[in-house]
Amino acid sequence: MLLSKVLGVIVIARNGDRSNYYQDPYSYAGSTTETTALGEAESFQLGSLLRSTYLESSSPSFINGMRTDLVDNSEVKARVKTGVEGTVVFDSAIALLQGLFPPNKNNKIQLANDTTVVAPLGGYQYVPVETVEPGNDRSLESWTDCPAFAKHTKDFYSSQEFKEKAQDAQSFFKAAKDFVFGRPTILENAWNLYDFMSTQLVHNKTYAHRLPPTLIEQARSFANFHEDGVFSDKHITGIGNIAGRTLLHTIITSLERIAFNGDPLQFLLVQTTYQPFISFFHQTGITDEHPQYKGIPNYSSAIVIELRRGSPPDLRDFLRIKFKNGTSDHFRDVHVFGHHSDIPLTEFIYRAENAAITSNKQWREVCNPSPSYIPLSLPRNNMQAAFTGTFAFVSLLALFMLTKFVKRSRARAREARLRLPGDEVSEVTVVNYGAISRERAEWYGGDLTSGNTQGDRPYVAAAQYPEHPRWFI
Repeated sequence: MLLSKVLGVIVIARNGDRSNYYQDPYSYAGSTTETTALGEAESFQLGSLLRSTYLESSSPSFINGMRTDLVDNSEVKARVKTGVEGTVVFDSAIALLQGLFPPNKNNKIQLANDTTVVAPLGGYQYVPVETVEPGNDRSLESWTDCPAFAKHTKDFYSSQEFKEKAQDAQSFFKAAKDFVFGRPTILENAWNLYDFMSTQLVHNKTYAHRLPPTLIEQARSFANFHEDGVFSDKHITGIGNIAGRTLLHTIITSLERIAFNGDPLQFLLVQTTYQPFISFFHQTGITDEHPQYKGIPNYSSAIVIELRRGSPPDLRDFLRIKFKNGTSDHFRDVHVFGHHSDIPLTEFIYRAENAAITSNKQWREVCNPSPSYIPLSLPRNNMQAAFTGTFAFVSLLALFMLTKFVKRSRARAREARLRLPGDEVSEVTVVNYGAISRERAEWYGGDLTSGNTQGDRPYVAAAQYPEHPRWFI
């Protein structure tokens, strides 16, 4: 079908290149990492490509009615994941937006005294971003601190398929051992092995000259198998797809906003990490037609969901979905839910909405299907014992407080009888603000006895004082 007009787009982008990063194979808690200049350039390049595609009037995919010279904050929204790899994702979002809305000399203001002031850096445009922190919003990082997902990961590691793949990988692990410097060469650690090797291959000339041919391709293959198994599920609502399930809510609500003529939103950027890509491709059936997309997308990959209005006689709204795997690729059409062309918006929502996790409360219910805290109903004997113990404790506490009160009253009565003129004093409460010990919580990834190089040190989380609050959602 010929579709004539683009009403708006949703862009889901992965972060750009970064330094070496470690994540726990079971909990997916991560170490610190930093953006590189290469990563910023990759994201900027993606932003420039998006601008030429959707914000230039000569482009066939130009977004109809959107302001393109200066950013209109009512038309553009950016949501940025700030959990694990958070600083890298944030930097990537800023770089992408720099390419999308480059400096413009029209970004200026005239003051009352007729002075004209142009924004710094030749009219730099400051596009607001919404940081999405997992402590209060699970839409962009739903797989951490989720018991049901952790169980899914362990079940995958225990599966026959995983065991057979681990056996097949033994020759690779043996060959790679001298190039991973003590890191555990097991399939559970496949992602960390690949991330280390690929990072060194890009940034370490000596390492790049010595790494044997095909070793990085094998590492990528096993890492793809690992991550695809962890972040996918057989059913669209499966716990393995939780990264995509929370993303679906953002996609659906934003599409509804763009389609509504009274809402100015026309461009949504979701800057995130690789995990939601894997789940989304499985949930929508893209991997059935494109099995090469199973696994980890490259840095600065992007999914673009175009909302298009059909030409007469069919004036319905349709979705055209495109994917670009890294900076060296170009956008290609990918089709969802068994279609071989654009899918009607209403059908996409109908098929996807039941899989979407729409709130933190629902996320908690999905992640904790059987609460592990104190049950609502206890056996009679346990309840009776608990009540008896509580009553005894309260009684002893009351008796202790009463005794202290009586002693203090008698002491004050004696002091009143013996007080001399000029002996009056004021009570001063002394508060000790001395040094307070701070506990440190540490976890180490991989072999505890292995050496760690700079950039691959164990992640250390130091408790803050006052203690940083924990969100309970």
